[in-house]
Amino acid sequence: MRQRSDAELVTQARCGDREAFGELVRRYQRAAYSVALSVTGKHQDAEDAAQESFMVALQRLDDCRNADRFAGWLLAIVRNRSRNLIRRENLRSGDEIPASASSSGPGPDRMADISALRGRLKEALSTLTEVQREIVLLHDLEGWKHDEISERIGIPSGTVRSHLHFARKALRARLAGWKDHI
Repeated sequence: MRQRSDAELVTQARCGDREAFGELVRRYQRAAYSVALSVTGKHQDAEDAAQESFMVALQRLDDCRNADRFAGWLLAIVRNRSRNLIRRENLRSGDEIPASASSSGPGPDRMADISALRGRLKEALSTLTEVQREIVLLHDLEGWKHDEISERIGIPSGTVRSHLHFARKALRARLAGWKDHI
C-alpha cells in the first residue's frame, strides 16, 4: 500500500477526512514532541505544547499555504506554542514521592546517578542554541536524516550538518567524565 504524501493528507484533511489528519499526527507526533522539548526543556510541557500545536494546526489547516511543506509549517507552530507556554506558565514543580512508596526498579544510588546524568544532559542541552537543540533531538533522538531536517526546518543540509557537529562537540565537552561515571 502506497504511503500518501503530506500534500495528499492535508488536502483530504481540509475536506473533512479525520483519518487523513490522524495520519499526519501519527507521522509528526514524535518530531513535534522533540521540537517542543528542545524549546521547553521539560517533558510535560513538551507534551502539552505538541498536543496544543496539533489542535491549532487542525483549526488553521487552510492557512498552510504549501501542503508539501506541512512538516515545516507544523514545526513552526510547535516552536511558537512552546515559547508561548514558557511565557505564560510558571515551570511546574514535581510532587514529592511518599516515603511509603516502594519500587522494583533500580536502587536509590543508581537512580541518583541517572538523575544526575539527566540533569547534566539537560544543562548541557540548554547551553546549545535553540536550532542546535532541535537538530540534535530530531537527528539523534528521532533518527531523522540531515536532508529531512533540512527540508522540514528550512535550512540547507550543510548547515544542518554543521549545527549537529558543533552541538555534539559542545555536548561532549560539557559531559566529559560522565561516560565512566554511570
